[in-house]
Amino acid sequence: MNLTMLNNFSGFSHEIIIFMLILLRTSIFVSMVPVIGSKQLPMQFRMGFAVFMSLLLTPVVKFDIAEANVPIIVLREMFMGLALGFTVKVVFMAVDMAGSLISHMIGMSIATVFNPEMGQTSQISEMYGIIAMLYFLVMDAHHELIHLFVKSFELLPAGQANIMALVPQILAMGKTFFILALKISAPIVVCLMISHVLSGFLYKAAPQMNIFFVTLPLNIFLGFLLMITGLPILQYVLGMIFSGIKQDMIRIIMTAKG
Repeated sequence: MNLTMLNNFSGFSHEIIIFMLILLRTSIFVSMVPVIGSKQLPMQFRMGFAVFMSLLLTPVVKFDIAEANVPIIVLREMFMGLALGFTVKVVFMAVDMAGSLISHMIGMSIATVFNPEMGQTSQISEMYGIIAMLYFLVMDAHHELIHLFVKSFELLPAGQANIMALVPQILAMGKTFFILALKISAPIVVCLMISHVLSGFLYKAAPQMNIFFVTLPLNIFLGFLLMITGLPILQYVLGMIFSGIKQDMIRIIMTAKG
C-alpha cells in the first residue's frame, strides 16, 4: 500500500515538473502576444490563460527529464518562448516606430501619450497601433498564432531547442523591425519629404516669408490627408506582414530543431 502511494506521488511530482516547464514557455509567449498578453488586461487574466493552456498541454507533451539537465531544459524553454513571442511583438513595435517617423515628419512628435505596451509614444503611433490591433483580430491571426504555438511542442520536441541557433535569429529580428517600420511609413514619409523640399525652394525664393508658420499647418493637414487616403495601403501592408508571421514562427521552430 505504501509502495503504491509512493509511486503515485512520484508520478504526480513528475507531472508537476512537466507542467511548470510548459508554463515557462507558455507564459513568456502569452506575455508578448498582442491582445491576450496586453498589459491593459488584468494580470489575473493573462496568468490564468497561460496556466489554462499549460494544463491542457501537460497530458500530451512529453519531456525527457533527468535531474542533471533540468537547468538546461529551463533555459531552452525560456529562449523558445522568447523567440516565438518576439516574432509577433516585433511587428507591433515596427508599427509604433512607423507612427513615430510619421509624427516627426508632420511636426507632431511633441504630442505624446503613455502606452502601457510601448511606453511614451506619439499620438499617431497610438492610432496606428489601434488600427493594427483591430486588423490583427479581424484576420483571426491570434487564433492561428495560438494554434501554431501549441503545434510547436509537436514540431520541436520539448526541451530540445538549439539555443545557439536561436540567438542569431533573435538578433536578425532587429533588422526586420526597421524594415517593417519603413514599409509601413514609407508612402507618407516620402510625400512629406517632397513637401519639405518644396518648402525649402519656396523659402529660397521668398526669404522674407516665415516659412515655419506657413508650412507647419500645411504639413499637418497633408499628413492626415495622406494617412486617411493611405488606409487601403496600410491594410494591404499589414495583411502581408501578419500573413508572414506564421512562416516566421515556423522558421524559428525549424531553426531551433536543427
